[in-house]
Formats: sequence, structure tokens, C-alpha cells
Amino acid sequence: MEENKQYFSTQLLRWYRKERRDLPWRRSRNPYHIWVSEIMLQQTRVDTVIPYFNRFMDRFPTPQHLAEAPEEDVLKHWEGLGYYSRARNLQAAVREVVEQYGGVVPSNKKAVSSLKGVGPYTAGAILSIAYNQSEPAVDGNVMRVLSRYFCLEEDIAKPATRIGIESIAQELIPDGEAADFNQALMELGAMVCTPKSPSCLECPVTQLCLGRLEGRERELPVKTKAKKPKPVFRFAALIEGSGQHAGKVLVRQRPDTGLLARMWELPHIEVLDAAAWDMLALGKQEIEAALSEDGVKVKATEHVVGDAQHIFTHLIWNIRVLAAVALDEEYVTDRTSYKWVGAEEFESFVWPNVFRKLLTEYFIQSRN
Repeated sequence: MEENKQYFSTQLLRWYRKERRDLPWRRSRNPYHIWVSEIMLQQTRVDTVIPYFNRFMDRFPTPQHLAEAPEEDVLKHWEGLGYYSRARNLQAAVREVVEQYGGVVPSNKKAVSSLKGVGPYTAGAILSIAYNQSEPAVDGNVMRVLSRYFCLEEDIAKPATRIGIESIAQELIPDGEAADFNQALMELGAMVCTPKSPSCLECPVTQLCLGRLEGRERELPVKTKAKKPKPVFRFAALIEGSGQHAGKVLVRQRPDTGLLARMWELPHIEVLDAAAWDMLALGKQEIEAALSEDGVKVKATEHVVGDAQHIFTHLIWNIRVLAAVALDEEYVTDRTSYKWVGAEEFESFVWPNVFRKLLTEYFIQSRN
């Protein structure tokens, strides 16, 4: 086992220093940059994150800039990455860093781990990559690599397994090499030891990989399947304005807390199931009744503008959009959660991806 560990660490570092990708957050040891990149990379591919990271850093180059920014501005620069609670938690934690630590990301494990939205992996990444401390940073890539290399059969979905793998990962870190070693582990999982088709012939540690030697590299790691997200069915209303609101669409802002908090959307309602989703007359009536409770008088139609889908971790929104017109356009004021939005103002609002796409298509078609 000791020979395997020594071989693994030596070969992995040698490979990484030759093959490492040039990523913008790797160009310094700035803990703020590393922190932001790790939050963005949660549930998101590297290629997707790069332009977002660069744009975010241009706008919020220091913790002070991010702490002082309006939340709407932060969300606008996050728009398209999804999982918006990440951005809110990041800003809340950065404000704590500015207030309590003078804008310097703490290098103390207890302090950094107490920040909002910073779990064991993110804390380990910050401490090891920015401060070169011998802390493990164990994510899905790392658990997959080590499960295969050491032929571990424990279920990686269980917290006890993660703790065990964190212990192994920490033992593997060579003295003074935590920053490169942890990034090398992540890189190997992302580029070579991939989930479905590991490239064993290209792997720097293939010679002593127990999973490969036993022919089990495609079986490992063991992981119980998560529950499939629940499908729900919704009707949305595309309410077009007339007169002084011609060319505009009526949208609403979501509540201050909960799913997609404070983001803008087309008004929509949930129906019972897929069968109800096919009943356009029902959708028309339900939309009119629900909006009437908000004081919004509309006449919906059974004309389907389009269908769309928004996938969350635990839910799948299936959205059918019906055309509608407002019966009383003047009730909408700055004191309500509803606004008339035209193509020229559209970009200044923060939208969930599904509604951004729908409205982008609508305004493009309107101009044509």
C-alpha cells in the first residue's frame, strides 16, 4: 500500500506539471479567485465557467467590489450559470470576509469553513491551492479516481465513505505540494479518469491502479442512484401589451426567498399532471383565475406560443406558454411585483434560463 501511494503521488505530479490546462484561476494563488472559481465549477463544466469567471472578475476584481455590489448586479453576472443560491451565498460570505477579516480570505480552516456556502471541499480547495496547506479537497472527480486506484467498494454517496477518502487523499499529499497535488487529482478525474470511458492507456498511474488490474475500472466507484427529479407541469402566460405598452410583455418578480428568489419570469401556474397539461381550456381558466387574485386582469387564449423545460436538481418544470392580453394595463406600477418589459430593457433584468430563452425568441420574432 505504501509503495502504491508513493507511486501515485510521484507520477501524478509529474504528469500534471506537463499536461495541466491553462485556466484563468490557475494563473495566481489569489484565494478570492480560487474561491469564486470553485463555487462556479460546482455542477458546471470548466469550458462553460471560463467566460463567466473572466467577466465576473472584470466586474468584481476584489472581495470589496463584490461585497459592495447590489445583489441584482451580482445575479446578472451569474445569469446562465444556474443554481443562483451559489451566487447569493458567495456574496454573503464575501461580505463577512470584508467585515471580519479586512477583505482577506482567512487561511484558518475553522474560519474559512464557517463562511456561508463553503463546505469541506471548497474549504480544502482554498486552503490547499491558495495557501498550500495539506488539506484534502475531495469532490466527485477525486472520489472516482481514488475508488478506482485503490479498488474501493464503499458507496461514495455515503458521508462515511467521503470521510474515508478524505483521509486517504490527505495521506497522499507530498510535503509542500498540496496546491499542485490537489489540482492534479481534480485534473486527472476531469480529463482522463472520466465517469464512463476512462482513458486508462493515457493515465499516469495506470501501472498500479487496482481497479484497472482487476478489470473493474468501469464498475467503480460504487454509487447509489439519486432520486430522479420530479416532473411538474405548468402553464405560463405571454401577456402582450397595447397602446403605450405596445411591444412589451407583462412579467413578474418572484418572492424574496425560495426557489429562484427575486428573479423575473412570465406569470405561470402549476397544474395537477401531464393530462391536465394537455387541457388548454383548463390552463386558460387557471391562469386567468390565478392572476385575478393578484389583481391582474387578463384574457388568456388556447393558443400555445411554445413549450419549454427548466431542470432543477429535484424538479423538472414542463412549461406550456399560452398567449394572453391584459384587460386593464394601468394597474401595473413600481409598487407591484409586475412590470411591462420591452426588448430595450430586457437585458437589465435577471431571468431564469428558461424564461430568458423564451423572451429572447419572442423579441427577436417581434422585430422580424
